[in-house]
Amino acid sequence: MKLQLIFILFITLGLTGCNKNGKHPVPSIPFDITIDINLPSYNGLIGVGGWTYVNGGSRGIVVYRRAIDEFVAFDRHSPADPNASCEFPLYPDNDNFLTLIDSCNNASFSLYDGSPISNSEYGLRMYQTVYNGSNLLRIYN
Repeated sequence: MKLQLIFILFITLGLTGCNKNGKHPVPSIPFDITIDINLPSYNGLIGVGGWTYVNGGSRGIVVYRRAIDEFVAFDRHSPADPNASCEFPLYPDNDNFLTLIDSCNNASFSLYDGSPISNSEYGLRMYQTVYNGSNLLRIYN
């Protein structure tokens, strides 16, 4: 009887514990691309702290170089605008490039880790990145 109760408890927790991620307002669009950061179109990624846009995802992707061998990539679709009604996707703030701005909903997000700074319950939809240590960066989900 105790084993059955424990089994039911684990099943219940497993089905309800990860529910918030399933309700993320930004759609998960299959995406897999490898870019050469040495190409002129991605020269923003040459140095640490640089960023650039990549086509794909729901409303485009912004890629940020956190360290020499560490990159992060986020969808530019704001979680504060689930219907993508805003004409402009997220863009870096001119006064603080580590902040992405949603001009329609006054929401802001961290470019460093995608967390919400203001006016959003959800953080940014993140993509996986793999860097080969030389020039190729794979971005995928």
